Amino acid sequence: MADMTKKQKRFQVPHTYVIIFFVVMFCWGLTFIVPVGKFDTHDVTYTHAEGKEKTKAVLLPETFRLQYPLNNAKLADALKDTDEAKLAQNGVDTKALSKMTATDPATWDQGALEDAGLSEATIYRLYKKAVYDTAEPIRRHARIWGTEDFYGLGVLNYLFEGLVTGDKWGSAVGIVAFILVIGGAFGIIMRTGSIDAGIYEFISRVKTAQALVIPLLFILFSLGGAIFGMSEETIPFAMMVIPFVIAMGYDSIVGVVITFVATQVGNATSWMNPFGVAVAQGIADVPVLSGAPFRMLMWVVLTGASVVYITRYAKKIKKDPTRSIVYETDQYFRDHMASQRAEEREFRVGHFLVLLSLLLGMIWIVWGVVEQGYAIPEIASQFFVMGLAAGIVGVVFKLNSMRINDVASSFQSGAADLVGAAMVVGMAKGILLVLGGDSATTPTVLNTILSSVGGALSGLPTVVTAVGMYIFQTIFNFFVTSNSGQAALTMPILAPLSDIVGVSRQVAVLCYQLGSGFADAIVPTSASLMGVLGVAKMNWTKWVRFQIKMQGFFFVFGTAFIVIAIMIGYH
Repeated sequence: MADMTKKQKRFQVPHTYVIIFFVVMFCWGLTFIVPVGKFDTHDVTYTHAEGKEKTKAVLLPETFRLQYPLNNAKLADALKDTDEAKLAQNGVDTKALSKMTATDPATWDQGALEDAGLSEATIYRLYKKAVYDTAEPIRRHARIWGTEDFYGLGVLNYLFEGLVTGDKWGSAVGIVAFILVIGGAFGIIMRTGSIDAGIYEFISRVKTAQALVIPLLFILFSLGGAIFGMSEETIPFAMMVIPFVIAMGYDSIVGVVITFVATQVGNATSWMNPFGVAVAQGIADVPVLSGAPFRMLMWVVLTGASVVYITRYAKKIKKDPTRSIVYETDQYFRDHMASQRAEEREFRVGHFLVLLSLLLGMIWIVWGVVEQGYAIPEIASQFFVMGLAAGIVGVVFKLNSMRINDVASSFQSGAADLVGAAMVVGMAKGILLVLGGDSATTPTVLNTILSSVGGALSGLPTVVTAVGMYIFQTIFNFFVTSNSGQAALTMPILAPLSDIVGVSRQVAVLCYQLGSGFADAIVPTSASLMGVLGVAKMNWTKWVRFQIKMQGFFFVFGTAFIVIAIMIGYH
């Protein structure tokens, strides 16, 4: 027994960074084996959930092709035999082409071809595979070092390259900045002591109503996910809810579930999420908001079942907190609350003003997202304003003896608390970069896998195909966690596939939203999840030990609804 205990102590669960590193290495290995492929795209216009027209570039499944080396000699011969009118009709600059064809074909490179209007898509449209060396498809992989070898990426540079990708509206740099600004703002708010004082005030006043807290919060956050696709916005709420539920005798897992996981239940069963189901229905050529009654019923059932699930768990933890797998890490919150003096727990006017400004700020954010379409930059600015307002109130009312310099130092420490979560965002993006990115028009391993899975599913029975779509969307979410991005890549393949196998396109959309929504609650590549876990001081591997069971719970319910949808002819 002593030997077994020693072995258990010697074994350590891998850190999230370690897991992602090995995933990067695995994906890098795939690029040596799987050839790269690409699609052509076209713009799809659909009606937004609010009645506005939106346009999304989506792939054309029938245009998939593996990438082969271009044979310049064959291309030169083909160009000589092609009518100038046909070339001009396909966007070729005939004057530039004449200059290029006067030179040695061996000197033609991609730049010269592009200048003449001969993009890869144009060449393929004109000549298909006739001008390529098709003996062996191209395999493209990052080298170990450097930034010039593979689209600016060396495999051991995945963290830096992942962190600097994107723009202020999205992954990764925008979300990293968003997380740090939120962390800093809440560092100021927490420094005022208003959250702690508010928690104690609430607990002392509504002892009999504490049992309603978990179901009410879960339902509210689930509605946020269903109505406007709430996800990253959960991080600041978790900063308030997690210490709150721990003070009530629960653990941080309860806090993560009733905030972030609840929003993903809403996302997965939404009837109107403008960033998920609305985009998927538009791409699949299904009327936006169609099939809403079935999805509403699904939301009610899954939200209710999830409330029962987490309430049972919460009661078990409240009865014996040491049974929690995060009991040790939650000690941080318990020590913080225990260290407060009685006068710090007293709810004062200053505390009320800070919480009031926080409430008004949250209302402002919800209004901005729903009515004005606010995105990451605007929301980050709103949280900065809330933090600044809390700091001013804290200094004026001398909350926790705050001075001006304390506002700056608490902002710094708050941002520092979430640096780990921000780093994971860059690492997760690095996985995608190693696979070549998520562009349908760029030759990548991911495109080849996407096309191959679509072909494999086409020969299966109807129900098996639908469940296969669901599983595939779940796995694919590991690589592309953006709801709209995943819809743009997968729906153009799965929607026509559903026609072939006899599954309605509405069911194909259902498979997408269930897979995409539920997967975000567990994959370490989800920036929102890792941000919330950073707030909870919880390692992803600890989270998985709890959440894997709940994912099984979600999968059973999701599969059941897909089967029911097929049986009733849901369309």
